[in-house]
Order: sequence, then structure tokens, then C-alpha cells
Amino acid sequence: MDNSSSYSVPYIYPDIKGPKSEPITVTVPGSKSITNRALLLATLGSGVSTLRGTLFSDDSRHFLSCIQDLGFETTVDEEHAMITVKGLGGQVPKAEASQYVGSAGTAARFLTAYLGISRGVYHMDASAQMRKRPMAPLLDSLQELGCTVEYPAEDANKGFFPFTLKGNGLCRDNITINIDHSSQFLSALLISSILSEKDFTIRTEGSHGMAYIEMTCRMMEQFGVTVEHPAPHTFVIPAGQSYHSPDYQVEPDASAAAYFYAMAPLLNVPVLVRHVHFESLQGDVQFIRILEQMGCTAKETPEGVLLTPPSSGQFRGITVDMSACSDQAITLAAIAPFAEGPTTITGIGHIRFQESDRIAAMETELRRLGIPCESTDSSITIYPGTPVPAEIHTYEDHRMAMGFSLIGLRSPGVRILDPMCCRKTFENYFQVLERVLADLC
Repeated sequence: MDNSSSYSVPYIYPDIKGPKSEPITVTVPGSKSITNRALLLATLGSGVSTLRGTLFSDDSRHFLSCIQDLGFETTVDEEHAMITVKGLGGQVPKAEASQYVGSAGTAARFLTAYLGISRGVYHMDASAQMRKRPMAPLLDSLQELGCTVEYPAEDANKGFFPFTLKGNGLCRDNITINIDHSSQFLSALLISSILSEKDFTIRTEGSHGMAYIEMTCRMMEQFGVTVEHPAPHTFVIPAGQSYHSPDYQVEPDASAAAYFYAMAPLLNVPVLVRHVHFESLQGDVQFIRILEQMGCTAKETPEGVLLTPPSSGQFRGITVDMSACSDQAITLAAIAPFAEGPTTITGIGHIRFQESDRIAAMETELRRLGIPCESTDSSITIYPGTPVPAEIHTYEDHRMAMGFSLIGLRSPGVRILDPMCCRKTFENYFQVLERVLADLC
């Protein structure tokens, strides 16, 4: 695939003659969520961390560039998917620096928290897309903790990028933060709370994205810091701990794997994604369980989870709360028109505040395809239908590009506009897709 402004999805469904016995076998890149957490954790260690299997994408490159701009020593080997980072035990090398996080939500939230409770002056900016995404809950918390947040003008859009952080260290040992719009606010504070000289307590309002919070806590433990969870909305990070500098293997991206697992019911073929297992740190592995509810069968193998399609060749619509794996709401919505019965996705109100208003984007593009659907503030219902040819708008949202590409595999005439917005997390998605389809046909 070239870098053109649109991509015609290969319509392959008629070429598949009955169910396949040999699975589609796919290798996907490293996890964005794990890569970016590992980069921050490595800066907080007191030695050289070696990160293997790292993702190289727009988001991770922005995160890497930011820590380099802060003065951290790194070595980068893209060919072997490896990065080393020399951590300084919580110290930031430069007392003043500019940070451009692009559209990377993890970089935006994690680095803002880290620099806001450090000592120094840090000028923070982001892409036009990220400038629209909420930051106020985190910035309000940082101000309570002693940070000064300044905006470039009196009439600036407060609570959003750009802004300047004037960090004075931690002036309190407890904070309450609302995570209704993003669990990254809590993850950001959890990781950087190690800078406190006292036991640090974080209380939360809302409960969105707890699978990502679990990932953060487990990774902190892998790097040597224990998080206590004495009550449902309370997290305590005991004082006196420090991060190690490990040789760390990044898992394959379960979010990227989901697009290929969705092909099992969609195309009536078995699918195996190498090295994806149910004990993954990533909440999106639960998408495989959702596909089981639709009639598929999953089996752990040494090579990875093998998903086989329903024996009948037809999968069913379901009602499912996807709050724990909301990045895959678009993926499920893309295959739902081909299900037996309607599919309702709930628990996803927060995705209106991500790269795009994803509920509105799904509804708009499904209707463009002639698929009946309806939404509420926090849910969407998709009814079975036959998609018509259409150009799919992607709203600069990588998950819209990758998720809606699945529809074109089973319906002719689907064209994805701005396909390379997938560079954010999976820059060669369409090349991998084409290799898979070539093997399948």
C-alpha cells in the first residue's frame, strides 16, 4: 500500500470456499500502552532499562522524543524493536524544556503528571486533535499538589493544551481525581507517585478503564513498586520504594490483534495471533471472550490464542458492556451488521472524548453504509443489514480506519479515507492485512 489518501478494502468473502482448517496466523507489533508505560517507568529507575519488543508508531515516537528532549540518554534500535533508557531515579535532567506530545494521550497525561510534580518549568503542547481532548481533571489535581499551571493567554482554553507547568515538587500526600473521561489521569499519578517522600494516597471518582489501571499497577510491580488497593476507590503507594531498571519484554498489542481475531466470525476462518495469551496485561484481550459470546471458540496454545468461528458459520448479536476494552467498540460495531440479531455496546460514554467522538463516528459511518443503528450518551445498537458501497471517513482516528476496514472484507465497494492515520499505533496495518488476505485466498 502507498501513502495515498484512501484505501480500497479488498472484497474477499466470495473467494473463501467454506470453513478453513488451517488458521490465519498473524504477528502484530508491540503494545502501545505497555511501550509508553515502560518508557516512563524506565526514566524513573536508577539505571539502564532495556525494553524489547517495543512499538514504533507515531504515539511511541512522540513519547520517546519527549523523554529525549528532557535530557534522558537513550539508544534506539528499530530493526530489533529495542530501546534502552538511562533512568535517574526520578530526577529530570533538564530543569526547563519544551514538550510536544503530538496526538499521544499517554504521553500527554503521563508526562504532564511526572513533570507537574517534579521541580522545573515545562512548556507543553500537542496536536490540534490532542488540544481538544480533556486535561482539566489532571491539571486541577496537579495544582492541588503544588504545581502552577499557566496558559499562553488570558482567553486560552483552560484545561486543555497548550500550557506551562511550573513544578514545585509534591506539597501533599493525597489527592482525589475524576477518571470519567480518561483512566490515564489515574495511571499518570500512580506511576509518578513514587516521587513522594511519604505514603501517597489517590482516591478516584468514577470507575472508567479499570483494566488499564490494573495494567499500570502490574507494570509498576514488574519495575519494583507495589500499589496497595485497600478500598474500591482508593490506591496507596507506600513510601520508601524505588523502580528497578529491568530487561523488559513488551507484549504484542492485544488491540492490534483484535482486528484479526474479528475475522474469525466475519470470514468463517480460524485465527491465531502469535504470543497473545489470556494472562496478558492488556484488557483488550477480553475482546476474544466477547467473540466467544457471539459463538466462537477460543483455545490457549503455546503459540497464542487460537479462535475458531461458530460451527454453524453464523455468529449472533449480543449485548455487552465494553467498559473494560472500549478501544474495541469500533471493531465490534464493524462486524455487527453481519450478525444474527442486533448488537448493543454499553459502558462506552468516555469514548466520546478520545481521538474522535467515537460513538458519533461509528453511527455516522454505519449509516453512510446503509446500516441501521442508534445511540445514547454511552451506548450504540447496530442492527443486521447489507452494507452499500461507501467512502468511510476516519476523523483522524486510527481505530476508525482499522476497524471499519473489516466491513470491506465482506461487502464490496468500501474505501477508507486517510488510511495512514493508523500510524498512531500500527503504521503497517494495511500491509499486514494484505499479507494475511493473500495467504487466506
